[in-house]
Amino acid sequence: MTNQEDLAKNSSSLQTFIDDLYFKYKPLHDGVVAKYIPELAKVDSDLFAISIVSVNGEVYEVGNYQQLFTIQSISKVFAYGLALEDHGRDYILTRVGVEPTGDAFNAIVLDEQSKRPYNPMVNAGAIATTSLIKGLDPTERLNRMLEMFQKYIGRDVFVDISAFTSERTTGHRNRAMAYLMLNFGMIDKPIDEALDLYFQQCAVMVNCHDLAVMAATLANKGINPMTKQQAVSSRYIKDILSVMYTCGMYNFAGEWAYKVGIPAKSGISGGIIAVVPNKMGIAVFSPRLDTRGNSVRGVKVCEELSQHLGLHLFECSGLEVSQFRG
Repeated sequence: MTNQEDLAKNSSSLQTFIDDLYFKYKPLHDGVVAKYIPELAKVDSDLFAISIVSVNGEVYEVGNYQQLFTIQSISKVFAYGLALEDHGRDYILTRVGVEPTGDAFNAIVLDEQSKRPYNPMVNAGAIATTSLIKGLDPTERLNRMLEMFQKYIGRDVFVDISAFTSERTTGHRNRAMAYLMLNFGMIDKPIDEALDLYFQQCAVMVNCHDLAVMAATLANKGINPMTKQQAVSSRYIKDILSVMYTCGMYNFAGEWAYKVGIPAKSGISGGIIAVVPNKMGIAVFSPRLDTRGNSVRGVKVCEELSQHLGLHLFECSGLEVSQFRG
């Protein structure tokens, strides 16, 4: 068998494997869609997609990978990167910590000593992070946010107004967190401006393919593997991936690190992204969530991908990305 034939076979086997995972877990109907944001309750709970994009731009996907949905908490990863570029890690650490927490993602709690939110992946930390994004006014800050997403994805993106309005109307817990942080000096901007930008970033519309490209961009030192555009400075990749690894799956983060072993972030619309540094980005979309707010099918798929491909960061026999080139 020639080298090209061998590479083609490996590509085919990866596509076959995710096809098999799709059909294995499609009948799984455990979990429920998020309902505390009215717009999210309207989603088709049977939607399901798996996408993988390598750092070389190869794409493997199955299911409803072109179905648009709101990015929700996955946006926290990328907003954190933008804030790091705006202020640097030392200043960001004065406002937002990097410690995991066993509390729920929407807990109204700050570190007792520093008064900082625990990390940028929970709601309080994400609101503080978003409030730090630079701009002369709310419009400029939103435009910078959308431009940032465009670099990661490779196309223009937009905010779903219905989802934004729904989150803005029902976001009382987030508003309580913001006022608590304002009291301790962790937020400077007017509360409504900071919250509006946070709600808008969560309401950006993406699909599963987009998320895989975004994850692959992080895996590729901040360079979008499809467009070759630098989406975020490579110097901050380790900061982003570190908090994803320790905090990205909320109060499931420890078990995720143990079983799956790669940086990841989930969102309550049903998306999960996972980053295999220097190799690939993985995305799964399925709206049915477990009690921690993570996609039930998404967790299952990522567990099997990690085990089958040897993706765990501490796995000694992990497969090389060259084995999946087409």
